[in-house]
Amino acid sequence: MTQIPYPKFDEKSPALGAELENLKFPQYGRVLEDFNEGEVFCHPRGITIYHSFAQEFATTFMEANPLYLNAEYAKAHGFKDLLVSPLMVMNIALSLGVQNDSEKAIANLGYYNVCFVKPVYAGDTLRALTKVLKRQAKEGKPGIVTIRTIALNQKEELVLQYDRKIMVAAAGAKSEPSTLPDQPFPDMAEPTMQLPEPCASYPRQLTGVRSYFENFNVGDIIVHANGRTVTDEHFSWTYRVMNTHPLHYDRLYSTARTGAMSGEPIVYGGLLFAWLAGLASRDVSENALVDFGYTEGYHTQPTVSGETIYAISRVLDKQDCAGDLKAGIVTFQLIGIKNIRPKQAIDKYGADLFIKENDKKNLGKEKIAEKIFEIERRLLIKKQ
Repeated sequence: MTQIPYPKFDEKSPALGAELENLKFPQYGRVLEDFNEGEVFCHPRGITIYHSFAQEFATTFMEANPLYLNAEYAKAHGFKDLLVSPLMVMNIALSLGVQNDSEKAIANLGYYNVCFVKPVYAGDTLRALTKVLKRQAKEGKPGIVTIRTIALNQKEELVLQYDRKIMVAAAGAKSEPSTLPDQPFPDMAEPTMQLPEPCASYPRQLTGVRSYFENFNVGDIIVHANGRTVTDEHFSWTYRVMNTHPLHYDRLYSTARTGAMSGEPIVYGGLLFAWLAGLASRDVSENALVDFGYTEGYHTQPTVSGETIYAISRVLDKQDCAGDLKAGIVTFQLIGIKNIRPKQAIDKYGADLFIKENDKKNLGKEKIAEKIFEIERRLLIKKQ
């Protein structure tokens, strides 16, 4: 062990005048010119997810699946320990990337091909990397950058990959040099998942009776009972999952902006995503063995502290699993709304509520102000 003499606390500031020509303004995030196709960014920090943190996320975001709450239940299903909620994994991976990817972005335009490819356990340590897939730009206008982010555990195993589109302003010149272009990027062209064999029986009474594979029929619309008023708790949760974008917790920054994303700090979309999935959990994912992932998802309106959110799910598809696995795959559309109860929203907007907001203009339809989110998800759900 190296011993270092402790420095003396001698006051220095009175004798050293402040030279304002030495001002420095460190900046984070990237402008459009900083994104080069094929480039890889290795994101700073990483985080170890201890049991208490994993369980606190699962309870705060209203998960009902015991895999994320009950270690003995998870072990009985073949997992080695309590599972970390997949949306916690995604929140952390996305947030770790904000400093490199989107801290200067104008908007997050969507999530695509979100694949949870390996279980994450309480006690695992995650880090994240991003690869630039495509940059689209028109002179003098903001551009659209498509990126792929992956999360690796402490064994360098891939646990998550997803694509994201962000709108980024052009500055006319690079703002910083390229970062680690030769960094390995172990994503999967064809993601696969391994499911452990159940190793013990465990009481079936720990989950509800209406969320097994057999309970779902294509076309079913499930109106989830509870809403959730989001409070200023979102400020602290934003940085707890390590998101550094000031739009979510700096009121002076957010009120200085213009347009739809100005005013009060905006609730970080990943947290909204998790709350909406949690609100749906008792009805659709309580008996899920695997959350395969999500695609074609958008935040269609911003949400701020004090607003109340609700979720609605629609069954899009069902598939039996081959082999002896007593489970099947169900595909859902997850809709998020705010400040209106789901039954009232359905009475007011009818089937238009389930049409993608990006398609409304071509269909001659108005966008829905109370609709805040839409995405498709796939779950492997136990049979009775």
